[in-house]
Amino acid sequence: MFYELTQFLDPMILFLILVGTLWGVLSGAIPGISVSMSIILVLPFTFGMDAMRSISVLMGVYVGGMCGGHISAILMRTPGTPSAAATVFDGYPMAQQGKAGRAIGIAILSSVFGGIISGIFLAIFAPILGRWALNFQSAEFFALALLGLSCTASIGSKSWSKALLSACLGLLLSTVGMDPFSGVQRFMFGNFALADGISFIPVMIGVFAFAEIYRNIVAKADTPEGIYRKLAKGEERKKVEQVKVDIVGPRHILKNPVVYIKSTLIGIGIGIIPAAGASIASMVAYGEAKRSSKTPELFGHGAEEGIVASETSDSAAVGATLIPTLTLGIPGGPVAALILVSLTMHGVVPGPQLVTQRPDVLFGILWAIILASLSLFVWGFIITKQFSKLMQVPYPILGTVILTLGLVGAFTLRSNIQDLVVVLIFSFVGVAFERFNFSVPAFILGLVLGPIAEVGFRRQLIVTGGDFTTFFTRPVSLVVLILAVVSFAWPFIREARANKKKLDNNK
Repeated sequence: MFYELTQFLDPMILFLILVGTLWGVLSGAIPGISVSMSIILVLPFTFGMDAMRSISVLMGVYVGGMCGGHISAILMRTPGTPSAAATVFDGYPMAQQGKAGRAIGIAILSSVFGGIISGIFLAIFAPILGRWALNFQSAEFFALALLGLSCTASIGSKSWSKALLSACLGLLLSTVGMDPFSGVQRFMFGNFALADGISFIPVMIGVFAFAEIYRNIVAKADTPEGIYRKLAKGEERKKVEQVKVDIVGPRHILKNPVVYIKSTLIGIGIGIIPAAGASIASMVAYGEAKRSSKTPELFGHGAEEGIVASETSDSAAVGATLIPTLTLGIPGGPVAALILVSLTMHGVVPGPQLVTQRPDVLFGILWAIILASLSLFVWGFIITKQFSKLMQVPYPILGTVILTLGLVGAFTLRSNIQDLVVVLIFSFVGVAFERFNFSVPAFILGLVLGPIAEVGFRRQLIVTGGDFTTFFTRPVSLVVLILAVVSFAWPFIREARANKKKLDNNK
């Protein structure tokens, strides 16, 4: 383990980690450029390198990309990566309160913590966790999706009924496209551009970023003179200070140890499940953080615990996603598949024998993740300082920049003009949700988890010949279902207790 560390002290490898992390943070901060895309762009440059140097670059891009999504999420209400969607819920409200620097500082610290711990887990428990991940079949995927959906009551709006309806609308939207089993067209209305369904990235850009721009324009255009004419005259141009990122140290971890550790474990636990991913981990961790918080009413209004839960869990999923890839040869997601390709091109064959035959690769990935996570302290502050200069731009220009970035990002995902239409449509949906107090987070939750729940449920019934009892006879599935029920019911139980206590005090 420590022998591999001496190799990583090579100046060239350290340089490659820094460069890879820089590219990852930059690409993660730009909406629409996924971590997979940023790795694809770097992959050709690694073909001529040895295995260690290739690992260094790719791990740097992976770790940096997962962290970079919080920058635009906090500053512009536009998640740079899907897993940063939960960071928007409290990061952007903190920015509106003039605490953008502290929000980003907390996000960086959380990403570093989650990345380092997941790297250590990768080295110590990879073989054990890899075999355990094989126990997850269709029933467990369905139960896991329900666990995520159970957070609806926690992350919803003031009205739980509207939050539940929002989640149901997201679930309904997730059914658009070709049926995954029969190939039947569902809600496509003859439009074959919808065959692959509606991507949730354009939807998030619309309901978060574009809706926020509309809201700001309406809020500022409160006189017949209008916002643009007033800004041209300089009457309402705000002097926005350049964001100075707070250096949040280990003391913050000591003040909130439970949320840091719990969110890391959630990220690792969900990350090792093939195809689950960091997006589910961040949503589940956020919902659990709010459920167990002493001040749940602060969530959605700038709660630091919400940022910690989201960023720690998605960074913890980085190392965990690689566990089934390295120990079983089963990619844990699109990024893991690309890393698998890179390893095989360098003569490294992932599988059960990797731990004994090529420990240098396993521990090399460990140190690459740890060193890339530490380099986030450098790049996170530098890039945020430059990125925050956008906040000094007059809002009509800034709004136009955000709109352009959003449209370009949505189009580059699938090079599909239909995604641009989706962005525009759901920008008005986002405005309507905020106007009538529906829950945008619950809607996104339903959209993201809908396909996982449907495929897991239907596939399990096909395998068992329609036997519903298998969801309860499989131990892991039963435990996760019980957790889902408890998670969904807990906010109502806590509210009932609070009301009872209030009545007792009034007597």
